Amino acid sequence: MQFVHVETYEQWRRQARELLVAGVPPRDVHFSTVDEQPSLFDTATTLPASDEIPKAKEALKLNVPKAFLALAETVACHRDPRRWEILYRAVWRLTHGEPQLLQISIDDDTHALQQMHKAVTRDVHKMKAFVRFRKVHDASTQADSYVAWHRPDHRIVRLAAPFFARRFRGMCWTILTPHESVCWDQHQLRYGDGVPADEAPQGDALEELWKTYYASIFNPARVKVAMMKREMPVRHWPTMPETELIADLLAEAPTRVSGMIDRREGFEQTAAHFMPEERTLESLQTAAEGCRACDLHRCASRTVFGEGPSTARLVIVGEQPGDQEDLSGKPFVGPAGQLLDQALSQAGLNRQQVYVTNVVKHFKFTTRGKRRLHAKPNSREIFACRPWLEAELAAVQPQAIVCLGVTPAQALLGRDFRLTQNRGRILHTEWSRRTVATWHPAAILRMPDPARSAQMQSQLVDDLVLAASPTDVRHE
Repeated sequence: MQFVHVETYEQWRRQARELLVAGVPPRDVHFSTVDEQPSLFDTATTLPASDEIPKAKEALKLNVPKAFLALAETVACHRDPRRWEILYRAVWRLTHGEPQLLQISIDDDTHALQQMHKAVTRDVHKMKAFVRFRKVHDASTQADSYVAWHRPDHRIVRLAAPFFARRFRGMCWTILTPHESVCWDQHQLRYGDGVPADEAPQGDALEELWKTYYASIFNPARVKVAMMKREMPVRHWPTMPETELIADLLAEAPTRVSGMIDRREGFEQTAAHFMPEERTLESLQTAAEGCRACDLHRCASRTVFGEGPSTARLVIVGEQPGDQEDLSGKPFVGPAGQLLDQALSQAGLNRQQVYVTNVVKHFKFTTRGKRRLHAKPNSREIFACRPWLEAELAAVQPQAIVCLGVTPAQALLGRDFRLTQNRGRILHTEWSRRTVATWHPAAILRMPDPARSAQMQSQLVDDLVLAASPTDVRHE
């Protein structure tokens, strides 16, 4: 038995490569962490000498899917001490006759890695939502900085920190956790040791702003305490000043609801008011059929929800359903859908393994005689429907997203996004590290210049390949 001490993903990757080159099977390796006994740390006699590595590399070609490396980097942040051994067992199998391992969701190792990946991803999402900065004034420099303390379930600081650097680029801030800290000086991120909660700075005037904001958005008509505690775990409440208001807000809820009913306020603002407590794709689709968040439901034949497996690694997002989609209740079945199917096939992708949806779930149109012509949804309608798309992405947790056209691109990447400037680029969003915007098939069909239309179709295929290439979402 060989004992290998590992703390970070890079350490594991380096040690795993050396073990693979040396031909050491998983049953003969035990990966230890700092929590284990020092006697397990000695690896001096277990790994091959450095001058033996080149010969061994000739005998073993280490090819693993890029998707595995991305998966491993996230799983490495999980707290389960078994993660290193499961990762090594998986990479051993991938390089020893099981190259399709990651596509077998019922395999024990694949399932364990996927569950850990989801747990870490969910923890990153909660960190983005629950971090609360407090202003700290340095009397010596007369400068203000901002500090937050957060207790994540996993070691996710390095995964989440770039988000805060983008969101609060013009601030100097520090986020403290029990095991690691990160500082942003408006130029670069610096990481350090963790800090206990009792050493974190206490409240300031910003806390009153958080309380005011939370009280203003609290909707007493949608109170679901169990769901609230699941989405906002009680263990995070001590660092969230607005949670001090929850008891009073809940006590006042019945009276406030009666007043809202009398005034008919707050019930048809966004789709968030129609969300089910359990947010599976099936329950979301059922709830969406009753959505009345905007007026588009009044004229459309039906709600057209997304379609595809909940395990899809690739999600394709369009603008809204068209005439044939409205009549059939399925997304992308009309001429644009047929062109999309053709592009997916040319890209080597199987539509049955892809989740396809739209930003807006009802067909918006104008009539010309007996014809119903597409009309672009406005910002109010997009805003009202956006919670459905966000819930779909949270349920699927795709590795890659393709936005067809400017409407879904701006919905996920911001209103300043320009398709002509950024088409075909890999961009990072809250829902996927690989988000690519490209032409909508309908725009290709409307292009009067045949040469330009052919070029746009070729670019659509290339962009689908670009988005899906590291995810191994291939036609089988």
